[in-house]
Amino acid sequence: MTGTPRRTGTEQKEGFEMVDIIHRVGMRSAALDDVYAALTTIDGLSGWWTTDTTGDPDVGGLLAFRFPQGGFDMVVLESEPGRKVVWEVVDGPEEWIGTTVRWELRQDGEYVIVLFAHEGWREPVEFMSHCSTKWATFLVSLKQLVETGAGAPAPDDLAISDWH
Repeated sequence: MTGTPRRTGTEQKEGFEMVDIIHRVGMRSAALDDVYAALTTIDGLSGWWTTDTTGDPDVGGLLAFRFPQGGFDMVVLESEPGRKVVWEVVDGPEEWIGTTVRWELRQDGEYVIVLFAHEGWREPVEFMSHCSTKWATFLVSLKQLVETGAGAPAPDDLAISDWH
């Protein structure tokens, strides 16, 4: 195995310990460019996360993600083709505002590995647990989109609880 993750799930920020959601998923027989496109184009994002995705996916652009339960806006901070995408949450649930969503990509044999992190949660609240599970379901949707051509974006995503 190459490239072991270095994240611990907690980070220090301005004297406070921040907690992160972290996941790892591999897409078999996938091209880095295809995974990157799924994270950096409106069509790609709409194919695995939510069909109601709008905005500008370029660095400095604002992306708007809407779900039946609400939504959030993110500014694209970084975008390195085939390597990395980073967003900052600027509007949405209070717990999300100021957090970052990071996608790191690498080829590992016949797999493209995605290291995902939703970083900077102020505290590990129940909503964070819900979001961690929802991120996992959407990462599976991303995997399905890249491997089969069809993801399961909202509103047709897997409902995991009474919060959806």
